[in-house]
Amino acid sequence: MPGTGHETATPASCPPAITAPRTPRRLAALAQALDTVLPTTAPTGETTTPAPLMGLSTGIRTLDDALGGLQPGRFYLVAAAPGAGSSLVATAAARTSALDQHQPVLYAASGLTRADIAARIVAAHLPVDYRRLRAGRLTPTEQDDTAALHHHLASAPLYIDDGTDLTTDAIAESVPDLPGLALVVVDRLQTTEDPRLPLSGPAQITDAAQALAHLARTHELPVLAAVDTDDPQLIAALSLDITITLTRDADQIHTTITERDLGPQATLTLHADLAHARITDPTHPYTSPAPQTPPAMTPHTPAQTLQAPRQAPTSPPPDPAPTRPAPTAHTAATPRPSPRRAASPPPEGGYANRDYSYFTGMITRAVDEALHDHDGDITAATEALVKKAVPNAMALFEATRVGGNYEHTVYPETLEFLRKKTKDGADEIWEGRHNWTNTHLMDALQNGTHPPITVNALDTNASFLSAFKTHLPIGALIHDPNGGFDPKRSGIYRLPTRPTWHHPQLPDPIGNRREDGPVLLDDATIRLLIRCARLGMCEAPHITERWTSGASEGLLEKFRRVLTEARENAIKDDDTVTIEYIKAMYSKFTSTIGESSVNRDIRRPDWMHIIRSQAFANLWYKSHRAHSNGLTVVRVRGTDELHVAGDWRTVFTEGRLTTQMKQKDQYHLPRKSTR
Repeated sequence: MPGTGHETATPASCPPAITAPRTPRRLAALAQALDTVLPTTAPTGETTTPAPLMGLSTGIRTLDDALGGLQPGRFYLVAAAPGAGSSLVATAAARTSALDQHQPVLYAASGLTRADIAARIVAAHLPVDYRRLRAGRLTPTEQDDTAALHHHLASAPLYIDDGTDLTTDAIAESVPDLPGLALVVVDRLQTTEDPRLPLSGPAQITDAAQALAHLARTHELPVLAAVDTDDPQLIAALSLDITITLTRDADQIHTTITERDLGPQATLTLHADLAHARITDPTHPYTSPAPQTPPAMTPHTPAQTLQAPRQAPTSPPPDPAPTRPAPTAHTAATPRPSPRRAASPPPEGGYANRDYSYFTGMITRAVDEALHDHDGDITAATEALVKKAVPNAMALFEATRVGGNYEHTVYPETLEFLRKKTKDGADEIWEGRHNWTNTHLMDALQNGTHPPITVNALDTNASFLSAFKTHLPIGALIHDPNGGFDPKRSGIYRLPTRPTWHHPQLPDPIGNRREDGPVLLDDATIRLLIRCARLGMCEAPHITERWTSGASEGLLEKFRRVLTEARENAIKDDDTVTIEYIKAMYSKFTSTIGESSVNRDIRRPDWMHIIRSQAFANLWYKSHRAHSNGLTVVRVRGTDELHVAGDWRTVFTEGRLTTQMKQKDQYHLPRKSTR
């Protein structure tokens, strides 16, 4: 029956329409939005979140300062012509987040292989020369450094997808498979179309950029993609959020940061360090200033012979000035005779292929001034330098930390077990100090069941300096009552009882102390025990409690390399003054960073224990190496004394460098008794 008026007839065969339930929109109050850009404040005006709101680091401090880091939910496009560095920015961001901050990273490699990425990471992180690394022509020292770095790199949460069928859908599908994912890097979007690469061609990469921007927003992740073009029109089409445009001019990279709706936000100049496959902060050539009169000494002001720069360059100018002090009223006078030989130039490329002449020059100037002030008297100059070793070592350490990835805590709260019980007493940490003799061998020699032997007393060179390469806690130690071991952290560990050792031919890894009950061991000793457990020599340590912080093996690394290079040059020149001065610097640095009134610049007793225990551990490793290669280990003492029987030169290299051993004495056992 037809309807009347304005009513509409509904056919009998059509069911009534069903309205789908409405999904409410996700609304955020302004207060929630403010939390993402401002620190929260209490009604009194006190800031309750004092830490700066900073995203993930790109590994380039100048770029981080301009961007505020890589923020969750944002899409960063790094655009540059081929060879201008966009891919190196992508690698730097992935490397810094995964290796230094231990944050999971998905690295989507389009047109690159996992070997390409690994080589760039090793070259930039160590660093070593990229071309020689790929050609397999590293020096022996570099090979040792890369071998030592291998474990650190292998444990990094960096996941590489270099499949030829890589698409944005594949990238998005991988995100839920990586719990705690902090960053997605896409390297790279290729403008030249390649039928074998889905992420290539203008149309495809435009779609890809849109998909990646959507991925960043929906997963609240920073997504950084490199594109190999400097075409303004194409860049504009791809610029959906933040665009970083690079233009290379020799070793300078001019950088413009643009936000889609606001236009250019900042212009920077970065440094292209292509030898190490990386982009760094700009270098600032250093001109050696004329020595100034040091300020008056106060209880809190150390001597200023060695000045830490306001900003030390990561590399020196192309033609560095000589390291001799500029002429002053003292140096302009008739030079006094000095027995010290002129310093030889550093080896080509410097230690580990880095030029540290800026920092070694700080040491050279201090020695030159001491010799000048004491009329060339070696003994007097050495004594004066040793007295200034602590403040000067701290100044040099701070200089080498400029531009570092971490800001370490200088004065954390000292935990009770790290406090000395008396002024000259000790705290509760058990170091693996060696005072061991092979008693089974001695008994056999005495009763005649073992033939007489000739013993070589060997000495480890600069044992504390070598121990600077160790995992140190960056911040204050945090208590975890559940115990366990995390290789990305370092600190102090409680074991319910002393681990047992059943190998009489080798020293106990944790020394000779024999006490009942729980023991507190530091990180270096725990790592040694874990290594012994992997060798099948003991049970893995049972850790019931721990006090740890995020760790880095690089906190003292540049400091160590500078002192090592300066020491090697001094040995070549037979420069005893510099040798003794450097020895005082690294040994006093170690002994005074705990509880010492001599060093007011830092208070890290946990560092002191870990460095000393690392020196003990290094000596244990040498004794194990000697035993494994057929030598008989007779005695092990302290951090540097190893007595062995057999041809030790087939196992160790003889010399005075930190990687070598020297013979101090030779004697026979059993000793002839005197009647």
